Amino acid sequence: MARSVWKGPFVEGYVLKKAQAVREAGRNEVIKIWSRRSLIMPQFVGLTFGVYNGQKFIPVLVTEEMIGHKFGEFAPTRTYYGHGADKKAKRK
Repeated sequence: MARSVWKGPFVEGYVLKKAQAVREAGRNEVIKIWSRRSLIMPQFVGLTFGVYNGQKFIPVLVTEEMIGHKFGEFAPTRTYYGHGADKKAKRK
């Protein structure tokens, strides 16, 4: 279900502060964040965020196509190794 329009987009405050600090300093570093639920805003374009997936930080370079999506969509939490039946087929 989508978020109510009158509430506006959800972005953690510390993510905005960190992004603004990196923009003002002009340095290109990875911004470590834990908020997978935060929405990607237009002012994040061009920045690299390290999104925590529960195990490590996945670097995500924000582009214009990502605006409106959430950070968690670009840092998968599970590793898919394939189905068990596929392994038998590969051996032959």
